[in-house]
Amino acid sequence: MAGKYKVPRGTFDILPTESYKWQFITEKFRQVTKLFNYREIVTPIFESSEIFERSVGEDSDIVEKEMYKFEDKKGRSLALRPEGTAPVVRSFIENGLNLQPNASKLYYLGPMFRYDRPQKGRYRQFYQYGVENISSNDPFVDSEVISLAYLFLKNLGIADFELQINSIGCSNCTKDYDAVLNRYFTPFLSDLCSDCRKRLVKNPKRVLDCKVKTCKKIAAKAPSMLDYLDKNCNEHFSQVQDNLKLMDIPFVINPKIVRGLDYYSQTAFEFVVTSLGAQNTLIGGGRYDGLSEQLGGKQMPGVGFAGGFERLIQSMENEKLSFGGEQIPSIYLVALGNKARVYSLKLLMELRRNGISVDIDFDKISMNSQMKAANRSKADFALILGAEELTTQSIICKDLKNGEQEKINLKEVVNYLRIR
Repeated sequence: MAGKYKVPRGTFDILPTESYKWQFITEKFRQVTKLFNYREIVTPIFESSEIFERSVGEDSDIVEKEMYKFEDKKGRSLALRPEGTAPVVRSFIENGLNLQPNASKLYYLGPMFRYDRPQKGRYRQFYQYGVENISSNDPFVDSEVISLAYLFLKNLGIADFELQINSIGCSNCTKDYDAVLNRYFTPFLSDLCSDCRKRLVKNPKRVLDCKVKTCKKIAAKAPSMLDYLDKNCNEHFSQVQDNLKLMDIPFVINPKIVRGLDYYSQTAFEFVVTSLGAQNTLIGGGRYDGLSEQLGGKQMPGVGFAGGFERLIQSMENEKLSFGGEQIPSIYLVALGNKARVYSLKLLMELRRNGISVDIDFDKISMNSQMKAANRSKADFALILGAEELTTQSIICKDLKNGEQEKINLKEVVNYLRIR
């Protein structure tokens, strides 16, 4: 029967029947970051709202429409983090990680928050994984970050994805491009949505990323940023492409990839799938050489990416990939009679101390009910302990897969199970 309260709109519970999928992806992500020597960083769920207003941009959709912003009891303006890069860079600056060895390659996992219209694959509390490399503006670093994301998806078994790359230029070459976009979009001003009319004044490139059908149709024939790159940006982009080819990582150039966040420059990339409809980006990332200075630090170039658990799980389910299976105990203990129930506490602890997963249901008394529970648990073996077994200091081990059973010495149960 449903209770009085429900989960807030745009959020969801990760139930025990689903949590193993999240654990599987987390473990796979940690494994691949270890291969690249990235180390975990954990930042607070809320930060000063100014961190996001300065880095993401006050006129961005995230800040204007989506950020959960509030004041604490002392009137300080705080925000639930809408993305992970700005907090990581804040921590990097604050803790002087640039002065510490092996601290430039970082990864994070955790919930983010955006007040957005809930839809399939998009939630108000969502979970992200991501990496940041804050060390160099060398295109080799861009290539390594992209290769980490590529290997992660491959290690999960995902086949239905495509790597798309672009260069969005830098502050030196983007001014000319903004002027070109203004001239292109101005004749269509009355056909653009109200948001895009504002974007055209503040940041014309954001019009290219609008999801409104009319705006998308107009933007489809807009001039390409690639035609306006300066020499440095053009060489940087060419080197990234050469590096990806050297690593046998297939890609396509998509000049329509833009970034709605102010701190991005040069390389931008996305891993997209065709089976998820409109919400088809599994991983998105790029270079952000100006972010550190925006947050009050020294100029420290960086590049990274982020992806959402929800879409990744959805994509894996669409491809019918394995998540490694639900968590099940190795052993189910059946205790018959009060003396056996009391002794089971000692036995349970001994098995668990030795790394053997074991479960029991103390509410079930009869042999029949406990054996039914043992079979439902999907455990490999059932250990059956009753008054007769206690008298002879033995225990029955039943293989729940084939039904075979044998009596063993209680003192040998740990070694016996290890061998089995």
